[in-house]
Amino acid sequence: MTSPMDVTVKRTDAVLREMSRVVVGKRDELQLIMIAVLSGGHILIEDLPGLGKTLIARSFATALGLNFTRVQFTPDLLPADLIGSTIYDMHSGRFTFRRGPVFTNMLLADEINRTPPKTQAALLEAMAEGQVSIDGETFPLPQPFVVMATDNPIEYEGTYPLPEAQLDRFALQLRLGYLSETDEMQMIRRRLERGSQPAQIGQVVDSEGLMEMRQSVEFVTVHPDVVGYVVSLAAATRSHPQVEVGASPRAELDLVQMARARALLNGRDYVVPEDVKALAIPAMAHRITLRPEMWVRRIRGEDVIAELLRRLPVPRANQA
Repeated sequence: MTSPMDVTVKRTDAVLREMSRVVVGKRDELQLIMIAVLSGGHILIEDLPGLGKTLIARSFATALGLNFTRVQFTPDLLPADLIGSTIYDMHSGRFTFRRGPVFTNMLLADEINRTPPKTQAALLEAMAEGQVSIDGETFPLPQPFVVMATDNPIEYEGTYPLPEAQLDRFALQLRLGYLSETDEMQMIRRRLERGSQPAQIGQVVDSEGLMEMRQSVEFVTVHPDVVGYVVSLAAATRSHPQVEVGASPRAELDLVQMARARALLNGRDYVVPEDVKALAIPAMAHRITLRPEMWVRRIRGEDVIAELLRRLPVPRANQA
């Protein structure tokens, strides 16, 4: 009899195969996104325009059978434009709630740093609690609910950097980067071969199937020594001389859950320290605040986490 964990691995492989039909290369980055989705986390992609961020989000939604909504964040976008608002219905004489685009399974928040903090903050409750509150009434969001946000890291004119509270809601931050010349040639050849037809991707699972896949991650065990390793890593960020604000407890929880998902996809029902090390930078680097003078020295959060990974002792526990 096939176990739920085996089903999840097979479905994930099928999803990544479908993704490879429309996205050239980037297998590691796509697997990272899948790990975050399986662990119930949200994803922040910080990269330059034109690298396929929207294509990746839309393709994942199609392969996973999720409702997809894209919102272009702009300086004039209001919170009500995102989460919805109450309007007066003249026929019934009552106020009714008109749902905004956040009521979906996968929300692409495109260029999230182009909208003011008030609208950015409208996503906080949705991302953390899976619900929105309007006029004292709470409305649950469809499940699963995944936010995939994009952020242009080099333009500062007319942008609003995400505050720490917002960044902490993202389980994962990654950069796609440019393709190799070989992959770029393959990308162009694919476009020429298919002509005017849009790239096609098939549905692998539906929203219920994804919830079952998420549940299978709960079968993965974590040895107390590995838990201690995660806690030591987070504690080390809080006492690091180059760090002003260290990693939060939420970062520890997300790192452990994503390590469980990574272990599952690698055919294990237990987490090893290597799972933690592989995910520590994308899970924690964006959640620490460096001292202001580090900007002049061009030291980034990734550098601090990498240094801690080299310095901290790694537990020997390989299984639960």
